[in-house]
Amino acid sequence: MPRLDTAKQRLINQGLVKPALKTAREVVAMLGAVQAQDYAGAKWGIAQRTAGLSDAQIDKEIDDGTIVRTHVLRPTWHFVAATDIGWMLELTAPRVHAANAFWYRWLEVDDELARRSRAVMTKALREGKHLTRGELGQALTRAKIRVADPIRLACVVMRAELDGLICNGARRGKQFTYALLEERVTKPTTVDHDAALAELARRYFTTRGPATIEDFAWWSGLTKADARRGAESASHLRHESIDGKSYWSPDANVATRIKPPLTHLLPNYDEYIVGLKDRSAYGARLESSGVKPRTSALAGHALVINGQIVGGWRRTLVGRSAVIEPTPLVRLSEAERGAIGVAARKFGGFFGSPARIRWR
Repeated sequence: MPRLDTAKQRLINQGLVKPALKTAREVVAMLGAVQAQDYAGAKWGIAQRTAGLSDAQIDKEIDDGTIVRTHVLRPTWHFVAATDIGWMLELTAPRVHAANAFWYRWLEVDDELARRSRAVMTKALREGKHLTRGELGQALTRAKIRVADPIRLACVVMRAELDGLICNGARRGKQFTYALLEERVTKPTTVDHDAALAELARRYFTTRGPATIEDFAWWSGLTKADARRGAESASHLRHESIDGKSYWSPDANVATRIKPPLTHLLPNYDEYIVGLKDRSAYGARLESSGVKPRTSALAGHALVINGQIVGGWRRTLVGRSAVIEPTPLVRLSEAERGAIGVAARKFGGFFGSPARIRWR
């Protein structure tokens, strides 16, 4: 399978060709987890895999607790379905703790301080209270726990997330809050280690495949040995060789025809791109146009046509309108420019605002 076909198959597997899911929870559960440190961008990425959810509808699902935003997999925020957070934390939190070990030592967030902090936060959040990070910091300070340094406070709170104590609460205006996980998610589901490995591998390769063990290990934060064991024990996967490399895919790829030019305005950190360590399959068109691919530089949003990155884009708000500014790095056809206009209008519809294109 050539690289171009690999990219197109991933588009299909991620539900980006004929999006039909009805809820954000379904999207997050299908993908396993969605990287979400860019809150607005992650919601737009989810919406593109649905039949047309709006920003407000996804916010409601998050505020209602069907989706949890917390630290899991790697030392960054992810959206996870509430029904999955228990077993996913058990599986990946020890690896994130290990990755954070230097910061724990440097910021003096040891086991005793973590224990004391958990007791304070439990008391502060009990009976359904939702508090901002600053308000948690005030509670910790009153208990003589030093968190004036915002980085130290962030580390203390992250450790409590990884320990399964807290997760996101409902937003208060534009402010994020925290709540007790046990009050947001009643009896989080747990499974044994090997079953969790297999389930995470199944979801990963079903939606990111064709992908390698290295891709899965990078995304999940697991060791390569555990990543391989998960793939080998997962159901409904197949193993194949592509260009001399070993890949895993769903055992029955969906035969969906892509009608070009299929265009996406993907957000930074979208799972289509950030879900793989090796993103070279997305740079074939850039390479053929003599442009050095920059698919590993995920600081900006990605303009994607037929599964290939062809440039970037950004949005600015002008009054009540969203202005989309594409930055193509290759020559586009008139049909492709028109398709970008259609994608921009979908973006405007997501926010309930008119959108227009401003070419750079």
